[in-house]
Amino acid sequence: MTADLPHPLPVAAVLFDLDGTLADSAPDLALALNMIRKRSGLAPVPVDDLRPYASSGARGLLHRGMDVTPEDPRYPELRETFLANYAQCLATHTVLFDGVAALLDALEARGLAWGIVTNKHLRFTAPVVAALGLATRARTVVAGDTTPHPKPHPAPLLHAAQALGIATTRCLYVGDDLRDVEAGNAAGMATIVAGYGYMGVGGDPRRWPATGWIDRPLDLLDWLAP
Repeated sequence: MTADLPHPLPVAAVLFDLDGTLADSAPDLALALNMIRKRSGLAPVPVDDLRPYASSGARGLLHRGMDVTPEDPRYPELRETFLANYAQCLATHTVLFDGVAALLDALEARGLAWGIVTNKHLRFTAPVVAALGLATRARTVVAGDTTPHPKPHPAPLLHAAQALGIATTRCLYVGDDLRDVEAGNAAGMATIVAGYGYMGVGGDPRRWPATGWIDRPLDLLDWLAP
């Protein structure tokens, strides 16, 4: 269960999930899904109805929007169509969450390294990060296909820490999904739940085994030594 009160953590680097933590990408993910629905003669699903599924990518969105799971024989083709659609619109409406820009400025002012660790594949991650103006600022960007195993496996976070040259015990990972917490814990990092993010659709996020919880991006500063 997450801690109730923030307390400064001895970290030298902060790593962030991308979708639902740094960036609100749900509108573009919803657009990619609704392009499929339109071709199928179906009405669009509102973005707010899709937000809880956004962190699960194509799998989650196709489940909610088309009632298709990976076991369905239609899934491979629909997944490829969804990804092709998303490649066309991935930076159309995606923006940083309110407060993220100020948070990143504050981290850099404190001399803390920061980076991105996401399960989104690099062919989608790189253009999104560039469009958000983060490509030259993030000290490391680890995508879902950078290592052989995506989160909740710790490999992506271990790779990021190695790229930064900072021990995992001196890294903090911030994410909005249970697998972010599980990956961070497995990598030996402190973990913070981005309570303003998408949060998935299962279980009580307040009971995830994280170090702490934030309701706004700038609340993270309360967990960092000044």
